[in-house]
Amino acid sequence: MAAFEYVVLDAKGREKKGVTEGETPRHVRQLLRNQGLMPLSITEAAIKDKKQSSDKKPTLSFQRGISSTDLALFTRQLATLLSASLPLEESLAAVGQQTETPRIKSMIFAIRSKVLEGHTLASGLSDFPKAFPELYIATVSAGEETGYLEDILERLADYTENRQLMRQKVSMAMLYPIILTIMAVIVVLGLMTYVVPQVVSVFDNINQELPALTVGMMATSEFLISNGIFLLIGLAGAIAAFKNWLKNEKNRYRYHQFILKMPLIGKLTRSMNTARFARTLSILSLSGVPILEALRIAGQVVSNLPMRQAVLTATDKVREGGTVSASLEQSGLFPPMTIRLISSGESSGKMEDMLERAAVQQERELESMISLILGIFEPVLILAMGIVVLIIVLAILLPIFELNQLVS
Repeated sequence: MAAFEYVVLDAKGREKKGVTEGETPRHVRQLLRNQGLMPLSITEAAIKDKKQSSDKKPTLSFQRGISSTDLALFTRQLATLLSASLPLEESLAAVGQQTETPRIKSMIFAIRSKVLEGHTLASGLSDFPKAFPELYIATVSAGEETGYLEDILERLADYTENRQLMRQKVSMAMLYPIILTIMAVIVVLGLMTYVVPQVVSVFDNINQELPALTVGMMATSEFLISNGIFLLIGLAGAIAAFKNWLKNEKNRYRYHQFILKMPLIGKLTRSMNTARFARTLSILSLSGVPILEALRIAGQVVSNLPMRQAVLTATDKVREGGTVSASLEQSGLFPPMTIRLISSGESSGKMEDMLERAAVQQERELESMISLILGIFEPVLILAMGIVVLIIVLAILLPIFELNQLVS
């Protein structure tokens, strides 16, 4: 049986969507008519997703097609049911019935249909590359080959949950500085385009030379009022041009190299990508994926192009007989602590454990650096805003002070 998405009209003429299983579209239409529904369209779930995936390139991101939270929940539920000795097709049916999101339910039933046809779970997952990345599929395939699928799924659930948790931590940490920056810009623009012209206009009819600070502030205010729209257009154009420039892989490579050379941002980027690489390589190694394949897949989750190229170069050197640690060390892009831990794992035969420690160590360092950057950024931003507001206030008050001196 296959999974079909349907659109129907109920007895009251309301349109409804859903997912059901059937042998053919005709069979599904008959089932829906038996329920008093009028079928409008019937689409096989797997075919629909393949058509959509052919329009866009597959991606490694968990955020395309299915969220990290939904993916972790699906993985955790499936692992729990398999641990309870339920057959795979029954476990998939149970998870699909509990899912409330129509698209996810459609995918699960489509995967179940392929499993019932005799294919592996990894083969069914590969029909939905936007929802299940190569890392996920390769790990599941290794679990099926070794017979430890439920344990592998538990690790995958932990992996997706940890990535989502790290993403949430970074987002929450950046939320306050972003709001603070936006408010600072709004306040300064409001003062320059509304308050300053209103107050300084009082001195227009006074035959008195204004202080240089006031004259400069008035000129800046007039410039912003007259050319504000052009500045916004220019800023939007510059951002668009920069994004277009980054579409070229060579330009993006040079930009990523520049980021790595920046004092604090470079270290942050290096730690983030190292943690992601070590965590991915760890779960692939624990799942029994061959080291060359594991390195290739782990390299794809590294977003920084020079670091990704270093992993691919290291993969070639390992294929020629070199060690992972020595091959990565030659690039000079990975932290020495991570290299030492990997080297220790290769020497002791506990590669998976050392990779896990390297990932944890880099994640902790990443959190510390984010806290440090935010700890520096917030007071600097507040100080800068205070100085700007002070200059504006002085530009307004200085003519008043001079006028009082003349009157007295």
